[in-house]
Amino acid sequence: MAGAEVQENLSPNCKQFLYMGTLPRGLQQLSFKKICQFYEGKPRFVTLFDTFSHIPIYSAYTFKRSDGSKKVDVPWMYEPQLSTVSDSREMQPFPSENLHKSFEDAQAVLEDYSNSVMFERGQLNPDEHQADIHDKASTYTLTNVVPQVREFNIGPWKDHQHMIRRRLNNYCRGTAYIVTGVTTSGHSIRRHNINRLGIPTYLWSAYCCIDFDHNAPFSERSKFPVFAAHGLNDREDNKVQEMTVQQLEDFLKKVTYVDSSFQIFYANCVALNSAMP
Repeated sequence: MAGAEVQENLSPNCKQFLYMGTLPRGLQQLSFKKICQFYEGKPRFVTLFDTFSHIPIYSAYTFKRSDGSKKVDVPWMYEPQLSTVSDSREMQPFPSENLHKSFEDAQAVLEDYSNSVMFERGQLNPDEHQADIHDKASTYTLTNVVPQVREFNIGPWKDHQHMIRRRLNNYCRGTAYIVTGVTTSGHSIRRHNINRLGIPTYLWSAYCCIDFDHNAPFSERSKFPVFAAHGLNDREDNKVQEMTVQQLEDFLKKVTYVDSSFQIFYANCVALNSAMP
């Protein structure tokens, strides 16, 4: 079974997906809920979910070395606990009947995407950054998905995900922690004249890998231990730009609702024993 758990304070087994067990700082709103995403009885990644705009603000996960293949036979799932107080942390596949009224108040449902020509379901934690079949399957929840413009999703953003996979496959020796999120500007996908899904303006991503190959080519070594990127979720001018994590944080402070203390990785992903070997 798939599962997810809405938690006020993340349990220790969910903090393993965060550098130094620490969530990004400076992102708080009443409508934001922390989800520990479970699948087959194990935690798989962490999501900060906005129950107002019905999309994730970010997903935080650990990268797994892989060949980039996708798992395509997984049913899309939803999170019962966002809508009801539930004893179970199990996330459920969408029911075949029209039983969505009970939980569509707090999250997306399949119908929200079905009539959209321009937008696709874009995973923040992409299955190609996972290796284990269950880790891949756990990414197929609408709580890990945002409306992505098709041309951006299958073009620049997909290319960026491929590049990061190759870079971390080749040069990250230890654990790579990734946080991928969005900015919004108030535009929404509507259904029955009701705002249903916030449409991201930008997608952004950052990784942190302390233990990396110091003999890598400079063009790659210079992007460790931490680097970042953002791209415009649009049909045009949607090139994904790489930058330092500080540059990304400065950018997000200007264009979204993070506060001045915003920090993606604890201590900016500087190893506590940062003396070079």
